[in-house]
Amino acid sequence: MENSKPYCTRAGRAAFIDRRLAELYPETPVPLDHKDAYTLLIAVLLSAQCTDKRVNEVTPHLWAVADNPAAMAKVPVAKIQEIIRPCGLSPQKAKAIAGLSRLLMDNHGGAVPRTFAELEALPGVGHKTASVVMAQAFGVPAFPVDTHIHRLAQRWKLTNGRSVEQTEADLKKLFPREHWNALHLRIIFYGREHCTARGCDGTVCEICRTVAPERKRAVKTRK
Repeated sequence: MENSKPYCTRAGRAAFIDRRLAELYPETPVPLDHKDAYTLLIAVLLSAQCTDKRVNEVTPHLWAVADNPAAMAKVPVAKIQEIIRPCGLSPQKAKAIAGLSRLLMDNHGGAVPRTFAELEALPGVGHKTASVVMAQAFGVPAFPVDTHIHRLAQRWKLTNGRSVEQTEADLKKLFPREHWNALHLRIIFYGREHCTARGCDGTVCEICRTVAPERKRAVKTRK
Protein backbone atom coordinates (compact mmCIF):
# COMPACT_ATOMS: atom_id res chain seq x y z
CA MET A 1 0.00 0.00 0.00
CA GLU A 2 1.36 3.39 -1.01
CA ASN A 3 2.32 5.65 1.85
CA SER A 4 -0.49 8.17 2.31
CA LYS A 5 1.88 10.49 4.15
CA PRO A 6 5.04 10.57 2.02
CA TYR A 7 6.44 13.58 3.89
CA CYS A 8 6.13 12.23 7.41
CA THR A 9 9.85 11.35 7.48
CA ARG A 10 12.94 13.43 6.87
CA ALA A 11 13.94 11.13 4.03
CA GLY A 12 10.57 11.56 2.32
CA ARG A 13 10.71 15.32 2.66
CA ALA A 14 14.30 15.41 1.40
CA ALA A 15 13.46 13.35 -1.68
CA PHE A 16 10.62 15.69 -2.63
CA ILE A 17 12.72 18.82 -2.01
CA ASP A 18 15.63 17.46 -4.03
CA ARG A 19 13.35 16.63 -6.96
CA ARG A 20 11.30 19.85 -6.86
CA LEU A 21 14.30 22.18 -6.60
CA ALA A 22 15.95 20.44 -9.56
CA GLU A 23 12.77 21.14 -11.55
CA LEU A 24 12.68 24.79 -10.49
CA TYR A 25 16.39 25.44 -10.93
CA PRO A 26 17.93 23.13 -13.55
CA GLU A 27 20.85 25.55 -13.89
CA THR A 28 22.90 26.52 -10.83
CA PRO A 29 25.14 29.51 -11.63
CA VAL A 30 27.32 30.74 -8.78
CA PRO A 31 25.76 34.04 -7.60
CA LEU A 32 29.15 35.68 -6.97
CA ASP A 33 30.92 36.94 -10.09
CA HIS A 34 34.43 35.51 -10.41
CA LYS A 35 36.89 34.23 -12.99
CA ASP A 36 38.98 31.74 -11.01
CA ALA A 37 39.45 30.16 -7.60
CA TYR A 38 41.22 33.19 -6.17
CA THR A 39 38.58 35.73 -7.16
CA LEU A 40 35.87 33.35 -5.92
CA LEU A 41 37.68 33.03 -2.58
CA ILE A 42 37.85 36.81 -2.18
CA ALA A 43 34.23 37.28 -3.26
CA VAL A 44 32.98 34.70 -0.76
CA LEU A 45 35.04 36.30 1.99
CA LEU A 46 33.47 39.68 1.15
CA SER A 47 29.96 38.21 1.19
CA ALA A 48 29.98 37.72 4.97
CA GLN A 49 27.12 39.87 6.31
CA CYS A 50 26.76 41.40 2.85
CA THR A 51 24.53 40.65 -0.13
CA ASP A 52 25.88 38.98 -3.24
CA LYS A 53 24.55 41.90 -5.27
CA ARG A 54 26.66 44.38 -3.30
CA VAL A 55 29.73 42.15 -3.56
CA ASN A 56 29.30 41.96 -7.34
CA GLU A 57 29.14 45.75 -7.46
CA VAL A 58 32.35 46.12 -5.46
CA THR A 59 34.62 43.39 -6.81
CA PRO A 60 35.14 44.90 -10.31
CA HIS A 61 36.74 47.91 -8.61
CA LEU A 62 38.94 45.60 -6.53
CA TRP A 63 39.94 43.46 -9.53
CA ALA A 64 40.91 46.62 -11.41
CA VAL A 65 43.57 47.17 -8.76
CA ALA A 66 44.56 43.51 -8.25
CA ASP A 67 42.95 40.24 -9.29
CA ASN A 68 45.61 37.73 -8.29
CA PRO A 69 47.59 36.98 -5.10
CA ALA A 70 50.88 38.43 -6.34
CA ALA A 71 49.34 41.77 -7.20
CA MET A 72 47.03 41.90 -4.16
CA ALA A 73 49.89 41.20 -1.75
CA LYS A 74 51.44 44.50 -2.84
CA VAL A 75 48.31 46.61 -2.33
CA PRO A 76 48.23 48.55 0.96
CA VAL A 77 45.56 47.33 3.38
CA ALA A 78 44.16 50.87 3.54
CA LYS A 79 43.61 50.85 -0.22
CA ILE A 80 41.82 47.49 -0.10
CA GLN A 81 39.68 48.73 2.78
CA GLU A 82 38.72 51.86 0.88
CA ILE A 83 37.49 49.83 -2.09
CA ILE A 84 35.57 47.18 -0.14
CA ARG A 85 34.03 49.54 2.43
CA PRO A 86 30.48 49.14 0.98
CA CYS A 87 30.61 45.42 1.87
CA GLY A 88 30.84 46.11 5.59
CA LEU A 89 33.41 44.84 8.11
CA SER A 90 36.00 46.39 5.81
CA PRO A 91 38.88 46.63 8.33
CA GLN A 92 38.78 42.91 9.10
CA LYS A 93 38.12 41.86 5.52
CA ALA A 94 40.89 44.06 4.11
CA LYS A 95 43.44 42.62 6.53
CA ALA A 96 42.28 39.09 5.68
CA ILE A 97 42.52 39.69 1.92
CA ALA A 98 46.03 41.12 2.22
CA GLY A 99 47.13 38.42 4.64
CA LEU A 100 45.80 35.45 2.71
CA SER A 101 47.24 36.81 -0.53
CA ARG A 102 50.71 36.93 1.04
CA LEU A 103 50.29 33.43 2.43
CA LEU A 104 49.23 32.10 -0.95
CA MET A 105 52.45 33.51 -2.40
CA ASP A 106 54.67 32.37 0.46
CA ASN A 107 53.22 28.91 1.10
CA HIS A 108 51.24 27.81 -1.96
CA GLY A 109 53.06 29.14 -5.00
CA GLY A 110 50.37 31.72 -5.61
CA ALA A 111 47.65 29.09 -6.01
CA VAL A 112 44.51 28.58 -3.93
CA PRO A 113 44.97 25.31 -2.01
CA ARG A 114 42.60 22.43 -2.70
CA THR A 115 42.04 21.06 0.81
CA PHE A 116 39.69 22.17 3.56
CA ALA A 117 42.49 22.26 6.13
CA GLU A 118 44.74 24.52 4.05
CA LEU A 119 41.88 26.84 3.09
CA GLU A 120 40.63 27.16 6.66
CA ALA A 121 44.16 28.04 7.78
CA LEU A 122 44.01 31.23 5.69
CA PRO A 123 43.01 34.52 7.37
CA GLY A 124 39.29 35.21 7.21
CA VAL A 125 38.45 31.81 5.74
CA GLY A 126 36.04 29.73 7.80
CA HIS A 127 34.45 26.38 7.05
CA LYS A 128 31.58 27.83 5.02
CA THR A 129 33.90 29.88 2.80
CA ALA A 130 36.19 26.90 2.32
CA SER A 131 33.19 24.73 1.44
CA VAL A 132 32.03 27.16 -1.26
CA VAL A 133 35.49 27.26 -2.82
CA MET A 134 35.93 23.50 -2.68
CA ALA A 135 32.50 22.95 -4.22
CA GLN A 136 32.34 25.67 -6.83
CA ALA A 137 36.00 26.13 -7.79
CA PHE A 138 37.23 22.56 -7.53
CA GLY A 139 34.08 20.43 -7.82
CA VAL A 140 34.62 18.67 -4.50
CA PRO A 141 31.27 17.66 -2.91
CA ALA A 142 30.51 20.04 -0.05
CA PHE A 143 27.40 21.50 1.56
CA PRO A 144 28.03 25.12 2.59
CA VAL A 145 25.32 26.21 5.01
CA ASP A 146 24.46 29.91 4.99
CA THR A 147 21.61 31.68 6.76
CA HIS A 148 19.13 30.80 4.00
CA ILE A 149 19.92 27.08 4.13
CA HIS A 150 20.00 27.01 7.93
CA ARG A 151 16.56 28.66 8.07
CA LEU A 152 14.94 26.57 5.34
CA ALA A 153 16.28 23.26 6.63
CA GLN A 154 14.46 23.98 9.89
CA ARG A 155 11.24 25.08 8.18
CA TRP A 156 11.32 21.94 6.05
CA LYS A 157 11.90 19.73 9.11
CA LEU A 158 15.21 18.40 7.85
CA THR A 159 17.11 19.33 11.02
CA ASN A 160 16.50 20.56 14.52
CA GLY A 161 18.67 23.58 13.76
CA ARG A 162 20.68 23.48 16.98
CA SER A 163 23.71 24.78 15.07
CA VAL A 164 24.94 25.42 11.56
CA GLU A 165 27.32 22.49 12.00
CA GLN A 166 24.44 20.18 12.91
CA THR A 167 22.39 21.40 9.96
CA GLU A 168 25.27 20.66 7.60
CA ALA A 169 25.73 17.17 9.03
CA ASP A 170 21.99 16.41 8.81
CA LEU A 171 21.72 17.60 5.21
CA LYS A 172 24.73 15.57 4.14
CA LYS A 173 23.06 12.44 5.53
CA LEU A 174 19.77 13.15 3.75
CA PHE A 175 20.89 14.05 0.23
CA PRO A 176 23.05 12.12 -2.26
CA ARG A 177 26.65 13.28 -2.18
CA GLU A 178 26.65 13.92 -5.92
CA HIS A 179 23.77 16.42 -5.49
CA TRP A 180 25.35 18.56 -2.77
CA ASN A 181 27.09 21.17 -4.91
CA ALA A 182 24.04 22.00 -7.01
CA LEU A 183 21.54 21.51 -4.20
CA HIS A 184 23.03 24.02 -1.79
CA LEU A 185 22.74 26.68 -4.52
CA ARG A 186 19.18 25.61 -5.35
CA ILE A 187 18.14 25.99 -1.71
CA ILE A 188 19.68 29.48 -1.66
CA PHE A 189 17.86 30.44 -4.87
CA TYR A 190 14.55 29.18 -3.50
CA GLY A 191 15.11 30.86 -0.15
CA ARG A 192 15.70 34.21 -1.83
CA GLU A 193 12.80 33.91 -4.25
CA HIS A 194 10.04 32.03 -2.43
CA CYS A 195 10.86 31.22 1.20
CA THR A 196 12.30 34.50 2.42
CA ALA A 197 12.81 35.39 6.07
CA ARG A 198 9.83 37.75 6.03
CA GLY A 199 7.80 36.56 3.05
CA CYS A 200 7.30 33.03 4.33
CA ASP A 201 7.02 31.96 7.95
CA GLY A 202 6.96 28.24 7.25
CA THR A 203 3.32 28.17 6.13
CA VAL A 204 3.29 30.13 2.86
CA CYS A 205 5.57 28.86 0.08
CA GLU A 206 5.00 25.72 -2.00
CA ILE A 207 7.61 23.55 -0.31
CA CYS A 208 6.62 24.56 3.23
CA ARG A 209 2.95 23.83 2.46
CA THR A 210 3.86 20.50 0.89
CA VAL A 211 6.23 19.08 3.50
CA ALA A 212 4.37 20.53 6.51
CA PRO A 213 0.69 20.73 5.46
CA GLU A 214 -0.47 20.41 9.06
CA ARG A 215 1.49 23.46 10.20
CA LYS A 216 -0.72 26.36 11.26
CA ARG A 217 1.69 28.60 13.12
CA ALA A 218 4.86 30.39 12.10
CA VAL A 219 8.14 28.57 12.61
CA LYS A 220 10.61 30.16 14.98
CA THR A 221 13.94 29.18 13.52
CA ARG A 222 17.16 28.89 15.47
CA LYS A 223 20.07 31.09 14.45
